[in-house]
Amino acid sequence: MILTITMNPSIDISYPLEKLVIDRVNRVNSVSKTAGGKGLNVTRVLCQLNEPVKASGMLGGNFGQFIREHLDEEGIKHDFSEISSETRNSIAILHEENQTEILESGPEISKNELNTFFETYKRLLREVDIVTISGSLPRGVRKDYYSILIEEANRQSTKTILDTSGETLTKSIQGDSKPYLIKPNEEEISQVLGYKINARVDLKNALKSDLFNDIEWVVVSLGKDGALVKHKKTIYKIDIPSIEVINPVGSGDATLAGLTYGISSGRTPEEIMRAGMVAGMLNTMNQKTGHIDVQQFDQLLIQVSVNKINGE
Repeated sequence: MILTITMNPSIDISYPLEKLVIDRVNRVNSVSKTAGGKGLNVTRVLCQLNEPVKASGMLGGNFGQFIREHLDEEGIKHDFSEISSETRNSIAILHEENQTEILESGPEISKNELNTFFETYKRLLREVDIVTISGSLPRGVRKDYYSILIEEANRQSTKTILDTSGETLTKSIQGDSKPYLIKPNEEEISQVLGYKINARVDLKNALKSDLFNDIEWVVVSLGKDGALVKHKKTIYKIDIPSIEVINPVGSGDATLAGLTYGISSGRTPEEIMRAGMVAGMLNTMNQKTGHIDVQQFDQLLIQVSVNKINGE
């Protein structure tokens, strides 16, 4: 089984508008509210791929109950620890082919609440082979907290797949216990290494940094240009077919789900990379975030090209 961790989940609210008028009343005819957060997008895609999965993290208040109820309606297994403050909202205003987001920082977590979550986490690790950790940390949680989760997972011989950014990512890979897989973009690689990556050759050389030596997988998404991947000591370039982009939101989460699916099902490295790319593409081709059409999976799989560009 796979465990997904979302430390700072949200209710994702979508407001579609023909035009956003600043400093005026804007009325919407339809509103979408879903149980959101990067880790929950990963969970949904894994469910659609028929992988056994359970979601966890921290939820609080009426908004937290809303998320639990919606996960129940979707048939998603979950085991979240309770906090006293309300879970946050994340608002997306869709207007004139743009997306303007208003993201609440979320609740502040107390030491006791964090301890309660960690006990839940340790218990759930005993049931799973892989844990994915996605997104930001809530207020009150130190920036290196994911290192603590990774260390415990490694202690229990559970592979950790990490998708975060900024200082949280940097501290997570500087610790003694390393994640099994990380999925940064080019900008995040630059932040971690402390210098600007200006070209594809710079990125390939960056992946050879000693900082990544003990991380088995480093997957760098390049959007429509596919991805650059370091697996152990070999670097691969992945090329993907041209597709119609309908909704790119959550495609990184779907990619992570596809990679996790490939690892969980014992695929070869090339098959794992293809599965990740296809899941990301299928999310992009779907109107709903965190949803893929699995019937198109095999058709796209054979159109993804994986080539070694460096090896030892």
